[in-house]
Amino acid sequence: MNPGSRPLAAYMWQIALALAVIFAAARVVGVLGPKELRWILPLGFTLMALTPYALLDAAGRRDAGLQWSGSARWHGVAILAGGAAGLACFALGYAFFGVGPDNWFVTIANSYRRMMDTTGWPTARLLLVFTPPALIFSPIGEEIFFRGYLQYSLERRFSTRASTITECAAFGIVHLCHHGLFLSATGITLRPLSGAIWVLLMSGAAGLFAYLRKSSGSLLPAIVAHAAFNLVMNMTIFGFLWTP
Repeated sequence: MNPGSRPLAAYMWQIALALAVIFAAARVVGVLGPKELRWILPLGFTLMALTPYALLDAAGRRDAGLQWSGSARWHGVAILAGGAAGLACFALGYAFFGVGPDNWFVTIANSYRRMMDTTGWPTARLLLVFTPPALIFSPIGEEIFFRGYLQYSLERRFSTRASTITECAAFGIVHLCHHGLFLSATGITLRPLSGAIWVLLMSGAAGLFAYLRKSSGSLLPAIVAHAAFNLVMNMTIFGFLWTP
């Protein structure tokens, strides 16, 4: 993006980090807050997806990866890589913590239960209700914001390596609200060991998505890989970890 082609362009990376904090706060409210505020979560993902269109010009959006990948093979690679990452997260959680509360996928399963009464639901219905949103909102919103806008904005000031490490770490930390941070009667508590492992796993997944975005020149393979990760996550949750 040419300097001055958008208002406050000189403060691009600062604005990007400020938005990351705002979106993270909204996510905490949407995930850990009362049920009547759950709408904040999909709203946050939607605003993430719109950010480059509000703050970057056409050239900036292309440089941020909002363009076709140019090769269909990247989409196949993305499906396999994202699915393998999701399966690895399931296997590690099950191997370390079984079906106990320190298993990150068990925590996500419990968050699904809090959304609505699922008593007596068959596996097929659970997948049909909870999987489509997981394939749309977070893959599109998070990839466009983290691997697109945030990565691009940081690279205007810092090296590609430093920018990638920063956005991957931010991605991992924000996922503490899905496992690691818990809201109880005494306030917010932390599961330090499993929470730290979960952050590292999510940061590693972000590194995979960043690699796909950089190698293909497009955000689309990263979005596909993220969706494949979420699909495998839900399949393992409802296939192996779900209890009526």
